[in-house]
Amino acid sequence: MRVLLTRPRADSEALAGRLSRQGIECLIEPLFALHDVEGAALDLGGVQALIVTSANGARALGRATSGDATARALPVFAVGDASAAAARGEGFAHVESAGGDVAALADVVRLRLDPAAGALMHAAGSVAAGDLAGDLGRVGFEVRRAVLYRAEPAASLTPAARHALAGGEIDTVLLYSPRTAATFTALVQAAGLASACDRMAAICLSAAVADALDGLTLADVRIAPHPTEQALLALLAD
Repeated sequence: MRVLLTRPRADSEALAGRLSRQGIECLIEPLFALHDVEGAALDLGGVQALIVTSANGARALGRATSGDATARALPVFAVGDASAAAARGEGFAHVESAGGDVAALADVVRLRLDPAAGALMHAAGSVAAGDLAGDLGRVGFEVRRAVLYRAEPAASLTPAARHALAGGEIDTVLLYSPRTAATFTALVQAAGLASACDRMAAICLSAAVADALDGLTLADVRIAPHPTEQALLALLAD
């Protein structure tokens, strides 16, 4: 089996290492490049907890708070296990995973925290999925969103990816977000390779991700039963 990995390079390389130990060959094709927002500042006055909705957000938060003991002492609520692991890897000691999507994260925050105890700081990218601030704002939380990084889409597929797709060498593509799926669709169409996808499967983190593949005809589209990488990879194993 050969799998196309579309996440940013650091995430894809880590996953490729895991999959290679299972005998799965990977081609890394990052569809977004990540860049820190220069001069981004975190106003942590009156903040009771930090929120991260991606592993990239957790890593950006770590860079933005490097050497800030006050920030590192705050609890971190992460959308899923991968983002929680990234936060711990950045040195945050008090991290809790919601184990799901943005709605699950909002539920955990509502259960664990009191709106009267202070604001929440959401470390985010330039594009954020869901309406976390709205969900929590409706129950009285103040959510401050700090844009710490931006994700710039690739302008085209790499020659290696074009060659592999044209030759039918990719069995499955893994897609984690609607924006990534939409970018994949656009780049495949621009390369004139849409017809090559009818021999390939897509495994998607959610129904919204699968919907963003509109315009491509694939051999199979599977949707993870839960919005977690573990559930997505279980489909790949099947």
